[in-house]
Amino acid sequence: MAACSSSFTFCNHTTLHSLPQRKTSLTKTHFSVPTKSSESNFFGSRLSHSSYISPISSHSLKSSIFAKVNKGQAAPDFTLKDQNGKPVSLKKYKGKPVVLYFYPADETPGCTKQACAFRDSYEKFKKAGAEVIGISGDDSASHKAFASKYKLPYTLLSDEGNKVRKDWGVPGDLFGALPGRQTYVLDKNGVVQLIYNNQFQPEKHIDETLKFLKAA
Repeated sequence: MAACSSSFTFCNHTTLHSLPQRKTSLTKTHFSVPTKSSESNFFGSRLSHSSYISPISSHSLKSSIFAKVNKGQAAPDFTLKDQNGKPVSLKKYKGKPVVLYFYPADETPGCTKQACAFRDSYEKFKKAGAEVIGISGDDSASHKAFASKYKLPYTLLSDEGNKVRKDWGVPGDLFGALPGRQTYVLDKNGVVQLIYNNQFQPEKHIDETLKFLKAA
């Protein structure tokens, strides 16, 4: 059965004042937007017929380009609830390396691949003395179900409202329309030593962070 779609038409009126002999031109561009709920294997975000992407402001454009937490900087502390609803502070992990990865959402294809790849390599991270922490905007109940279903041995933190994501300046994709996928490696003093961003290859986050930890 062919997928149903809604078609939108946008008109772009352009008047060339410097060339009065030309008439106003009218161009039409058609975009098809899926009306069924769908998931992106690359972006790991849930999209539905009711999804709305607001116009991009200059502020959102800047925040998607310029990071607030950079390599060589002490990572700002935060406290969020884990998958069991218990508050967890980043400073709790001082004294050991931390692999902190921001991901778009639970149960999406790309994020599930990434989560399971961290699970499968968890012993390697432990051998390197590092703690693995995942963060998304899902609530604790969603994290608990996600961790239970895939037997994730590490902590998942609930950043509802994406406050920490915004405070850290994690860049989004499509000019901030989709939550970004970014991993930070902190040393035992809480200083950022590696920032890795790759939306399209979620499993590469594991390869790159392990390679860095082994070389450190």
